[in-house]
Amino acid sequence: MSEASRRTTTLIAAATMGVYVLVMAGATTAIADATAACSGWPTCNGGLLPAAEPDQLIAWSHRVIALVVGGLVLAAGVVGIRSSEDRRVRGALAVSLLLYPVQVGLGALTVTRGAATTLPGLHLLAGVGIFVGFLLSLAWLLEGDDASVSDDGAMSHEDLSQVDASDDGPDDPYEPPTTTLGKLKETARAYVTLTKPRLMWLLCLVAAAGMAISAGQDLGLRTVVLTLTGGVLAIGASGTFNHVLERDVDRRMQRTADRPLATDQVGVRNAVAFGVALTVGSIATFLSINVLAAVLGAAAIAYYSVVYTLLLKPNTVQNTVIGGLAGSFPAAIGAAAATNTVGPAALLLAAVIFLWTPAHFYNLALAYKEDYARGGFPMMPVVRGESTTRKHILLYLGATLIAAAGLAAVSGLGPLYSATSIGLGGVFLWMVLKLHRNPGEEAAFRAFHASNAYLGAVLLAIVVDTLAV
Repeated sequence: MSEASRRTTTLIAAATMGVYVLVMAGATTAIADATAACSGWPTCNGGLLPAAEPDQLIAWSHRVIALVVGGLVLAAGVVGIRSSEDRRVRGALAVSLLLYPVQVGLGALTVTRGAATTLPGLHLLAGVGIFVGFLLSLAWLLEGDDASVSDDGAMSHEDLSQVDASDDGPDDPYEPPTTTLGKLKETARAYVTLTKPRLMWLLCLVAAAGMAISAGQDLGLRTVVLTLTGGVLAIGASGTFNHVLERDVDRRMQRTADRPLATDQVGVRNAVAFGVALTVGSIATFLSINVLAAVLGAAAIAYYSVVYTLLLKPNTVQNTVIGGLAGSFPAAIGAAAATNTVGPAALLLAAVIFLWTPAHFYNLALAYKEDYARGGFPMMPVVRGESTTRKHILLYLGATLIAAAGLAAVSGLGPLYSATSIGLGGVFLWMVLKLHRNPGEEAAFRAFHASNAYLGAVLLAIVVDTLAV
């Protein structure tokens, strides 16, 4: 990537996040409430500066930010149009530049004619359109820079079936302990490993956010404890069945060759019995709350264990995308447990998780591309190439940010949530940009960790925003 191209993509990325700041600000209730306190446009209640009142300061700050972002949008649009020969890039930037004054006009009408109209929705929609235009232009610019790179060894399904993994296995073969105490500790550790404990904290946080955003301060301690307990058991059951079903493949992959069933630390029958026990415990726990939570819990276990593990993962390049629904279930389960229904806010939270999953997991797929090829899995980097995968990471990140803004618009989440999505979303975008500029395992892991930080912080902000007194 040339230095000029690097500067252009940096400028467009900055403009993209600048527009997202405005979208998130407009989506929060704080801005909507502040509009009534600062009538008139462009002045505030007839004055150039607002009074020292929180609502007026918020509304006035929004206008100042819009002015600054407008300058950034203009600069990035002009530079991008002049420097790119790609018609798609130039067209997307031109549309965004034309939409910006339209969005400003809609904002002015919202202030002067009141928020109780369709104008706020149109104003927000225009902002999303500008954001999408800049995001697409950034993706296409980076795609053009990747054009000189080969197809990264992309493989067909037929090629995958011919990969020789006979010599692959753990670098350090498993050696069982010799003492009784050592055997007990090793067995306990093996069963804990079957439950995939690394997934639990994040998925439990998703369920907690689903509960909080649905019930707010009416959420009871009993519901929280039972929901998280049922969730831990469900995640453990899903992980155990995944280990059972993939034990032969796990032996071929360096990353998974030391798993309990791959090394025969745990027998298949024992693992199945353990998974069934966890499933029964999970459903029984959810049933003590309500039937809907139990049905969704059982569906989550079945979806991850059967639909994702058996049907999607080994057979389609879209396994990560469609399989992302498994991570969305905890949001619905949390809502169902708290309110015995799944409302719009919970559904949008589930959409955030669904769209975030490819942006998150594709980074891991890049880092372990050769390992997934040995396992015979048609992951995006394996069958479509690394360049395509990097583009999809960026696009799914953009879709995640849009869904996060939609969640703010329907749920009444406040400035903490918006600031978190903007701040950590910006970090995530920067790591993805660095992944495009310097492809490699290290950059993929940095983007992977940034994705974890983004979602974890956003979920925590949801809980704090909705439960704080």
